[in-house]
Amino acid sequence: MSRLAPLALLLCLATPARAEEIFISNERDNTVSVIDGGSFEVLRTFPVGRRPRGVTFSKDGRALYVCASDSDAVQVIDPDTGQVRHNLPSGEDPEQFALAPDGRTLFIANEENATTTVVDAQTRRVLAQIDVGIEPEGVAVSPDGATAVTTSETTNMVHWIDTRTLQAVEATPVGQRPRFAAFSADGTRLWASSEIGGSVAVIDVASRKVIETIAFAVKGIAADRIQPVGIQLAKDGRHAFVALGPSDRVAVVNTATFQVESYILVGRRVWQLALNAAGTRLFTTNGVSGDVTVIDTETFRPLRTVKVGRFPWGVAAGPPADARAPDGRAAGAAP
Repeated sequence: MSRLAPLALLLCLATPARAEEIFISNERDNTVSVIDGGSFEVLRTFPVGRRPRGVTFSKDGRALYVCASDSDAVQVIDPDTGQVRHNLPSGEDPEQFALAPDGRTLFIANEENATTTVVDAQTRRVLAQIDVGIEPEGVAVSPDGATAVTTSETTNMVHWIDTRTLQAVEATPVGQRPRFAAFSADGTRLWASSEIGGSVAVIDVASRKVIETIAFAVKGIAADRIQPVGIQLAKDGRHAFVALGPSDRVAVVNTATFQVESYILVGRRVWQLALNAAGTRLFTTNGVSGDVTVIDTETFRPLRTVKVGRFPWGVAAGPPADARAPDGRAAGAAP
């Protein structure tokens, strides 16, 4: 064995594990910024299609999906290089999407033509285009993969889709202009935000009936500035975090009592939210101020403001670069 080998091994063991990376879509710049989840520094920014909004990762973390809304495409991007590998057929004006638990089926909301497009991300084939309400945006898939939902902003409904038949089977009325939906970890409840309605509906998945409507009130903020959009449910299931738009607040809701426990001041016009893998940090995209707020989920206190591009919108937490390849190397690294 080379005399340098033990030293190289020691250096390797002494090197700290790299942090998660947080990917932010900048709607006005047509870029994605990448933030180090440990240092909260911007690592890199790369160009994507026009007006990027929703972002999510493949199950193995080796591909980043981006809704390039004005390019009418879902782009599949190498998260390490920022290079577009290919586009998926997405339908017109893709806004948000959700990846099913099978890791290959994407449900995509198409705002302009009132449909949900279902795409096989591996074969790049459109499996179905499902008619839903007018101006669909929010999308979610249940943890068991049996049900998908799309929210329609103008119809003011949550549309339920059977993922086996790829047919819309029912609709639940909610508040005005629903923008986002999220299933609980056990799949028994669906949370749906209503931006103009100023509320969040909690829906029983079995009956598809609203069991609670949560309203918000921030001292000193006019009611019409409290506009719920993104929702993230805490990893332990005890809280829901709700982005309240131009009120510049994130609400912390107790999921057992449906009471608001706290309002967290963040940047201007908070859109979307994402948690790190441990659930200890919440990242918010603040459109008007062009930054991201990092929040401690135990204390509900902001830790840092990170400047990114113009009008950050979507956010997704991805694994560290050295964890994306099966053998531990960064994807695309030399052997």
